[in-house]
Amino acid sequence: MSGAAAETPRVLHCHSSFNPGGKELRCVQLINAFGRGLRHSIVSGMANATGAAKAIKPGMLVDFPADFPALQGRPTPGRLKAIAQALKPYDLVLTYNWGAIDVVMAHTLFKDALGLPPLIHHEDGFNEDETSKRKWTRNWYRRIALGKAAGLVVPSEVLEGIALTEWEQPIGRIKHIPNGIDTAAFAKKPKPDSLRNLIKRDGECWVGTMAGLRPVKRLPAMVRAIADLPPQWHLVIAGEGSEKDAIRAEAERLEIDHRVHLPGHVDEPSKIVGLFDVFALSSASEQFPISVVEAMAAGLPVVAPAVGDITQMVAPDNAIYITPAGDEAAFADALRDCALDPESREAVGAANREKAKAEYDQKRMIDAYRRLYSSALGREI
Repeated sequence: MSGAAAETPRVLHCHSSFNPGGKELRCVQLINAFGRGLRHSIVSGMANATGAAKAIKPGMLVDFPADFPALQGRPTPGRLKAIAQALKPYDLVLTYNWGAIDVVMAHTLFKDALGLPPLIHHEDGFNEDETSKRKWTRNWYRRIALGKAAGLVVPSEVLEGIALTEWEQPIGRIKHIPNGIDTAAFAKKPKPDSLRNLIKRDGECWVGTMAGLRPVKRLPAMVRAIADLPPQWHLVIAGEGSEKDAIRAEAERLEIDHRVHLPGHVDEPSKIVGLFDVFALSSASEQFPISVVEAMAAGLPVVAPAVGDITQMVAPDNAIYITPAGDEAAFADALRDCALDPESREAVGAANREKAKAEYDQKRMIDAYRRLYSSALGREI
C-alpha cells in the first residue's frame, strides 16, 4: 500500500444486507459524495446480498472483506471478542440497524481494552412485529450496546423519541439527520419509455410506489385501492421482494392484472418517479421514507397512512391525502379523491416540490454526515 493510501482513513460499514434499500442506498450516496477521501470496507450479513454496490461510482475505494466474523449468532463472549478484534484495523466503524447490533455490543465491551476506533450506529426503522411496540429484550440490549457509541443517527423525529425514551440514550449522542436526495434530478420529467420493460401509453394515469415487496408494505391493499379507479388508472410497484406473488394474485382475483405492473428494482428512481401521477404508500410502518421525498421532488401528491414522519414530511396542502394508520378504507378513499381531482394533484404536487427543495436536498444531508464523521475521525473529510 502506498503512503498516500495508508493515510486515507479506513471506514467499516456493517449491514445485515447490502441489497438496495433506503439505508443501503444512502450509504452509497455518501460514499460517492466523499469520493476518494475515505477507504470503505462493506460487510453484508448475507454474503451474496450486495446489490447496492452497483450504484457505487467507479474509482471509489471500496472492498468487501470475506473474512469478517458473522454478524448474527449467539452473543457469546468469544464471538463478540472476535468481532471486536476485527474492528481494530479501521479508523471509524459505521453500523446499521438491529442486524449489526452485535458489532455495537462488541465495540462497547472491548473498546477500552483493545483500543478500538469510534463507532457510529444508524437506526432507520423496524419490521412489522415492532411497529407499535418494541421488544423489551431488544430495547434492553440496545441500551447496553450503545454505551460507548460516538453517535446514534436517526432520520426521523419518531425514532429520535424512541431513542430518548425506550433506549434511554443521552440527547448528546443522538443525531437527527433527515434523508436527502438530488432534488434537481427528480424535477426532470422522464421519457415515457425510460423503463425498458414498461412504457407509459397516451391516456394512461399511473399510481406508483417504490418499495421492497415485503409484508410490512401491505401492497395488496394498494391493489385493492386501485381496483375502483377508472380503467385508465394503472398501478406501478417498483421493487423486489417476497410479496410479488401475493400482489399478482390479488390483481388476478380482482381481474385487474392488466393494470398492475411490477417492473422490478429500478437503479435510478429519477427515471420512473416523474412518470407517476400520484405517489402512494400503504405501509404499516415507516420512519422517514426516502421514496416520499423523491415523489415530492418530482412534484407529486402523496397518498399514505400517517406512519413515521410522513405527516410532517409532506407540504401542509398534502395533509388531505394522509390517512389514519391501518385504515384501508380511508386510504382507498383518499387515493380515489386524489386521482379524480387533477387540479388538486397539480397544486399539492407543486407545494411538495418546493418543500423538498427547501428542506430535503442532499447537500444538507451530506454536509451533516460530513461534520459528524469528521468529528469522529478527528480530521476533515
